[in-house]
Amino acid sequence: MSRFERPLTGVERTFEPHEIIVSKTDLYGRITYANTVFCRVAQYREDELLNKPHSIVRHPDMPRCVFQVLWDTLKSDREIFAYVLNRAKSGDHYWVFAHVTPTHDVRGNRTGYHSSRRVPNRDSLRVVEGLYRELREVESRHRDPREATAAGVAAFLGKLTSLNTTYDELIFSMDTEAAAA
Repeated sequence: MSRFERPLTGVERTFEPHEIIVSKTDLYGRITYANTVFCRVAQYREDELLNKPHSIVRHPDMPRCVFQVLWDTLKSDREIFAYVLNRAKSGDHYWVFAHVTPTHDVRGNRTGYHSSRRVPNRDSLRVVEGLYRELREVESRHRDPREATAAGVAAFLGKLTSLNTTYDELIFSMDTEAAAA
């Protein structure tokens, strides 16, 4: 267990649908801004988050390959939406629907990333939890973290191909279907 991790409690934390968790990071994923909602839900003081890697809230049940896809997308200067399971300081967990975008200076140089997280749709989460369970299973077959991530990405992309969709289309179709239900 790393210095950031606490034993999991199995307790889910929530926040209000009107609230938005906001954070900003530098190019290396170190937190440069955390709003009060983030601090409250994650159970950290602002000074405990600033200059720490955003992975401070990484939950071990989150497939590595999802973060690889997220970072690959951001590094190609594109935004991404993703369902993310996070871990609070206490070991509690919380789900978010994240919108992560690259940020730029006045010359257009990428300077970091901005993430706004909302309460996820519960119906969509049931689908996401099943997919993430499959991806973790694929990753668990590999001891080396890089091999696990690569295998997870291949499985993830294979799943999207079998569904004849892209990642963005899958995410948005879940939200659209859930909203219509």
